[in-house]
This record gives sequence, structure tokens and C-alpha cells, in this order.
Amino acid sequence: MDSTIYDKLGIQKENIGCSTGQKWITSKTGKVLDISSPIDGKHLASVQTCSHEDYLEVKKQAQRAYTVWRTVPAPQRGEIVRQIGLKFREYKDELGKLVTLEMGKSIQEGYGEVQEMIDICDFAVGLSRQLYGVTTHSERPEHRMYDQYHPIGIVGIISAFNFPVAVYAWNAMLAAVCGDVCIWKPSSKVPLTAIATQKIIAEVLKENDMPEGIFNLVVGSGRDVGEAMLQDKEVGLISITGSTRVGRHANEVIARRFGKVICELGGNNAIIVSETADLKIAIPGIVFGAVGTTGQRCTSTRRIIVHESAYETVKKSLIKAYKSIKIGDPMDEANHVGPLIDESAVKLYENAIARVKEQGGKIIYGDKVLSGKNYESGNYVVPTIAEVTNDMPIVQEETFAPVLYLIKYSGDVENAIQIQNDVVQGLSSAIFTQNLRESELFLSNRGSDCGIANINIGTSGAEIGGAFGGEKETGGGRESGSDAWKGYMRRQTNTINYSKELPLAQGIKFNI
Repeated sequence: MDSTIYDKLGIQKENIGCSTGQKWITSKTGKVLDISSPIDGKHLASVQTCSHEDYLEVKKQAQRAYTVWRTVPAPQRGEIVRQIGLKFREYKDELGKLVTLEMGKSIQEGYGEVQEMIDICDFAVGLSRQLYGVTTHSERPEHRMYDQYHPIGIVGIISAFNFPVAVYAWNAMLAAVCGDVCIWKPSSKVPLTAIATQKIIAEVLKENDMPEGIFNLVVGSGRDVGEAMLQDKEVGLISITGSTRVGRHANEVIARRFGKVICELGGNNAIIVSETADLKIAIPGIVFGAVGTTGQRCTSTRRIIVHESAYETVKKSLIKAYKSIKIGDPMDEANHVGPLIDESAVKLYENAIARVKEQGGKIIYGDKVLSGKNYESGNYVVPTIAEVTNDMPIVQEETFAPVLYLIKYSGDVENAIQIQNDVVQGLSSAIFTQNLRESELFLSNRGSDCGIANINIGTSGAEIGGAFGGEKETGGGRESGSDAWKGYMRRQTNTINYSKELPLAQGIKFNI
């Protein structure tokens, strides 16, 4: 790795994974993580993790910071976030490269992830002057009712390896302008980008003489740190990105203490290809959705539901497109696909393909782990296409790897929608069609049951301006744009009586 990237981002050979802003806490009992790049298997750096005791120390500082931060006017909080966005712009090249080195996604996607951080900062700055409530007409004379929103307090953010920094920013920047403070537990597979992000934010905090504890980082195990956050009554909201299994456990624990949770969990996203689809845009949309981030996005395209009249054409077109995919070092912009995150991800890929064969599916392209020169890490695989039926158990699951399931439908689009919805996940969905009626049906209450539904674009690559999240076992939470900010605040209804009387609602009489 280019040492200038490390130097500019403040990453050292040995790093501390516990911070309250500008202060870094050296753990006495935390373990050491050795981080290697999935690109070539070479050691990048090590990180000392947080212990349970370290987490408690960070939380105390966060509580102290909250008493100050909540009193700062929201537009002034927005000014801090604006400056953070400018810092992300300054470090975009280096941070984007570190995302790719540590996670393995293409360099263009690495840069894109940092751009998402910049964009959400811009969104949050505008939001800081809009945290609006609604005034409601009272049924009682000379009374006024309105809603207002107050900060929750401490927001816990548990992020996944596939988006090392962007999803954190979705949550942290909104929470910050809302008056909350954050404790971030990143994936232990990608802690270096989290440490770099924390140091970038620390520059802004120092320049503005902000207190410790507004933005906090705790790199640690689920047992020592993650579980403590879930059970902590003083963490008012937890946003968690991960598998359905992890989300189910988190929901159960947080519900027992009546906490709030935003869950972004598994996706089993489908694209319907109608008989009227424009394949010139459909095929690229399918391929990017299926192989982008090496199939390790929650919005990755997993299933293609194709009308029987277009099935053979789509099948041939996809195989042709897959043959043109360049697999290799993701730092090389000529390559489309980099490695999977680690050996365990490769095993998931292999196991999924084996189960497809066992359950009667047919592999029509791919099914290969690459080795030899340029693939020394052992994490490179060939994106795979399989002909299946939707009722196969493996197709009902989220396969977090570049395995695309090709499914045929007949009749009208309602049959395709039924197939699409016949899974337990409900994150992202799309249809390629030039038929207005099919488009409108897909977006109606009889259409897609997913949190995201697109027409003539793929399932992957959401903009930050829209609320992001899904239904069913995807969790039901919303992050990023639209009015997702309300999830980071507590809502209060206020009634003001400016009359000289005390009339009661519903016309109740109570004379004393």
C-alpha cells in the first residue's frame, strides 16, 4: 500500500480502536486484530480492540457530551456537519482507496462510498434548518396543538463490512443534526476505514472546540461491545446493519428494554424482465446489480424473473455480458469485480452453488474459485448464473455472493410479482418494462412488497435523498433521506391553552 495514504489518514502499523473524538483510549484488556487485504492477503495494520470496560468509559463521555450538544442550536450543529463534509471531500481519494484495500470493492465503488458520506452531510446540513413539526387545529377554543421533535440521546450504530463507512455516515450525520451523540461499532473486518473516518471528524471537532463524546468509536467483539450496546438502557436507539439472524436477536434484546431500533437486514432482491423490456438498459442494470461489490450488497440483485417470451434472449445476453466481466485487483479501474471479503465468504459462494445443484438447479455460467497469479488471496470467484425455480430452499435465502438466480414466468406481470414477493425478505425490487400498466401495477399496493421499488433501473445503487430500508425480515427500518430523520428523535405533542377557561376535549363537563 502507498504509505502516503496511511500517512494522510493517520493510519499506523498499530492502531487504537477506541475513541471519544480527539481522545484515544488504550485498552488494557482488549484483543489485537490483524487486518489483511482481501485483494492479495497482505497485512495492512493491526488494531487494538475495546473491552467491555472501555465501552462503559466511552458511554460515560457520550452522556456528558449529550448534555452540551443538545443545547447547541440545530443550524449550528449543521455547521459542524457541513465542515465534516468538506473534510470528507479533502480526503476522498485516500479514504476511497482505503475502503477498496480493506474491503475489496472496486476503486470506483470505494470513491462512490465516500461520495455518499459527502452527500449525506450536505443533506443533513439542509435538514438542520428544517426539523419541523406540524401545527394542528384544536377542537377547543383558544387552544393550539403542535408536534415537536427532541433528540433521543445516545445513538448506537452497528455497521457491516460491505459498506465500511457510508452507512455509518447515513446514521451519524442525521443523528448529529438532530442533537444526538453516536457510538459507532464498525465491523471487525474493516476497522481501519472507521479509524480513519474518526480521525477526519476529530479535525473538525478540534477546530471548533467541540467537547469529547459527540462522535465515538468502539472497535470490538459482539460479546464485549455489541451485546453491551444492545442491552444498554442508556442507548436510546440502535441502528444495526447485518443478517436477519443478527437483526432478530437485536430486536428481541432491545424490545425487552423498550428501546428503539432501526434494522437493515437481509435482501433477496429481484428484477422482473417483462416481455416489453428494453434489454439495452436491462442487461447492464442486472449485471451491475448482481456483481457490483462482488455480490456483497444488501441490495445486490439475487433473482431475475423473466417472461418466457424473452427468457432465452435474456439468458444468452447475460452469459455474453458475464464473459466480458474483468476480475482482478479492484484498485485497477479496468477491472469490474474484485475479491470477496474473506475465506468464509468464498465458502458461502461454494456452498450456495452446491445446494443449487442438489436442489435441481442448473449452473449455466461461473462456478469457479480463481487461483494463481493475481489471485493469491484465494478470495476471487467467477460470478455465477443458475437456472432455478423460486421455491428452491437456496433461492429463498439471501446468498451474500455473486450468484444470480434465473427464473422464468409466464402469463401477465401479476404472476411475476407473486414470484418476486414470495420470499421472506423485502428490501429492493425493480421491473424493466415499457408498459405503463405494468409499471403502475408494480408500484401499487398490489405490486412489490419491498421498501424500494424501481422502474427501469436496477435494485442496487440507491440515492441518499430517498429513505432507505425494507419490509418483512429486512427489518422495516429507514435510514438516509426523506423523513428518516424522525427515527433519531422522540416525538412530543404539545397543547397550549391561551384562554381564560379550561374546556375539556370531547365536550366533557367537570364542574367543581
